Amino acid sequence: MKKISLSLDNLNEVFPSDFSEEQIAKGKTLFLKKLSQEAHCFYAGKIQTVPKAPVPGFNWFNVWYTPGVSKVSTNIRDNNDCSFELTNRGNLVAVVSDSTRVLGDGDCTPSGGLGVMEGKAFLMKYLGGVDAVALCIDSKNEKGQNDPNRIIQFVKMCQHSFGAVNLEDISQPNCFKVLDVLREECEIPVWHDDAQGTACVTLAGLINALKLAEKKIHDVRIVLHGAGASNTTIARLLITDGADPSKVILFDTKGSLHSDRKDIEADQRFYRKWELCITTNPEKILTMEEAMKDADVLISLSTPGPDVIKREWVRSMAEKSIVFACANPVPEIYPYAAKEEGAFIVATGRGDFPNQVNNSIGFPGILKGALMVRARKITDNMAIAAAHSLADYAEKRGINVNDIVPSMEEASVFPQEAADVAMQAIKDGVARNTITWEEAFQKAKKDIEHARNLTTSLMDEGFIEKPPLSIIQTALDWAIKEVQ
Repeated sequence: MKKISLSLDNLNEVFPSDFSEEQIAKGKTLFLKKLSQEAHCFYAGKIQTVPKAPVPGFNWFNVWYTPGVSKVSTNIRDNNDCSFELTNRGNLVAVVSDSTRVLGDGDCTPSGGLGVMEGKAFLMKYLGGVDAVALCIDSKNEKGQNDPNRIIQFVKMCQHSFGAVNLEDISQPNCFKVLDVLREECEIPVWHDDAQGTACVTLAGLINALKLAEKKIHDVRIVLHGAGASNTTIARLLITDGADPSKVILFDTKGSLHSDRKDIEADQRFYRKWELCITTNPEKILTMEEAMKDADVLISLSTPGPDVIKREWVRSMAEKSIVFACANPVPEIYPYAAKEEGAFIVATGRGDFPNQVNNSIGFPGILKGALMVRARKITDNMAIAAAHSLADYAEKRGINVNDIVPSMEEASVFPQEAADVAMQAIKDGVARNTITWEEAFQKAKKDIEHARNLTTSLMDEGFIEKPPLSIIQTALDWAIKEVQ
């Protein structure tokens, strides 16, 4: 057992040599959770607000605030679009959640989602050069029910302070109505990352996985385990990008989706699921056992595992099968188990396994692209353009069965993705500004480099402390003890 490094790069090597793959997988999960708790406590969160303008002398206070700033207010009053140039609005995202579906932990109360929403803001800044604010709100009405209309009203009221809104961790069916209404009624792009972001990166991973398997998207049989916001949107994007809906089968907690699911038809809140009931699974296959037999692709975003996806289901799949088990924090089946049952390519949502299919490589670039052209909305075409951008980037630098999509460490992928999304926004007619691909690329590249260099400088100068090795070692020792 090696001593753990500050970078955590040797995470797979620090567990006892007699640990099984299952013990190591469980140990890593426990370690990361414990360390996250300790690190968040040490830093009191992970986001702060710092000025980006200087104070060369006392009178600059009068420039940045009263009386000078009065001119900024009246300019914006006379032309609201000036707010994108005279304030930080043009590069600022609101991360809005009612925290009713936080990762795999369900309803965590409004403030319970703050850690995740701050995490989104952290990644937006470091990976996309985008500023963001976490806004966790109470969506309960006077009857104690989570009301989508309260979220809609909140976002519409605060949209004038932001360049875009990232919706996060809102339970279904409320998430469908919230997104669809706000996309049409807001003047800025409203994006549901759990749905659109996850769908974008999943499509990117599948594009390259199918290349390696030498299969075409319109030929393959696809099973989606779970029919929440993520998988229903994934299904929609896959079909839009060429998948044959007659070869797509989705499962929710009550069984497969098909045109006889009167329970879904009767509840108008689940209109997105009903659309898929009438367009997919025409054979009305009812069980996972039957659906998985000779299936080419399994995409699971359901209940955290392991053992949610059965080994025998994977064993019955077609040659060169593709398994995406992306529940967080624990995949529905561990990669080693899926590989043992014959899976050709396995992906999860976690970065400590090969092939992390996670929206963290999607939303920073997508939102940056939308902001640079002041898009009015983020279309499905923009999400698909981002997926192909990610897939193309990975293919050009080389892909293999354990490396199908870029990682968050590949800084150069984000400006390319942002530029490709910006061009699609212009093509779709939702952009207020028209710029060239090169202009978008260079702007995104500059802002991302600035964000990363700023963080590095703060670390080098001691304004951001290094995490103590003691809390890392304590978390590791605890995880090992729990697994033994």
